[in-house]
Amino acid sequence: MAKWPWVERTFTFDYPAGKFWDLLERVRGTPARLEDRVRGLPVEVLTRREAAGWSIQENIGHLLDLGYLPLRRIDEILAGRPVLCAADMANRKTNEADHNAAEIGALLAAFREERARLVRRFEQLEESDWGKSALHPRLQQSMRIVDLAYFDAEHDDYHLARIGELIRRFA
Repeated sequence: MAKWPWVERTFTFDYPAGKFWDLLERVRGTPARLEDRVRGLPVEVLTRREAAGWSIQENIGHLLDLGYLPLRRIDEILAGRPVLCAADMANRKTNEADHNAAEIGALLAAFREERARLVRRFEQLEESDWGKSALHPRLQQSMRIVDLAYFDAEHDDYHLARIGELIRRFA
C-alpha cells in the first residue's frame, strides 16, 4: 500500500523558524481533515485491513497514540536535553490497542482533544524557542521546535494519505 514507507523518509529542516505559524495551522487542522475524510463511512470500511497494514480506525488511533511524543520532545528541547526520546518504531501501543473495537466518534473526539493539547503547548512557546533544538535519534539530525511541528504535520499527512488509499479501495 504505502509507496514510500514513513521510516524510509528523510527530511531537510532548512526553512526559517518564522514558518512556525504556517506549520502549526497544518497540525491544528488534522482533526477536521480526519473527520471530513471518514464522515459517513460504514464500520465495515473503517475497520477493514489490507494485508499487514492498519485499518482506517487504526491509522487514526495511531495518531492518537503518538500524541504524547511531540509534547515530550518540546519539553526535552526546552530542558536542554541533547537527544530527543525515541518513538516506539514497533508501534506496540497501536498494535495492541484494538482501535477497531472503538466507536469512530469517540476515537475522533479523543484525537481532537489530544491535538488541541499539542496546539495549546505550541502556542505557549516564545518565538525565541522555535529555533531551539536537539538530536532526533532515528534521523540522526538536529530537530528544532519548528521542525517538530513540520514533522508532526508530515506524519499526519502520511496517515491521511493511507486513509485515502483505504477509502479508494474499500468504500
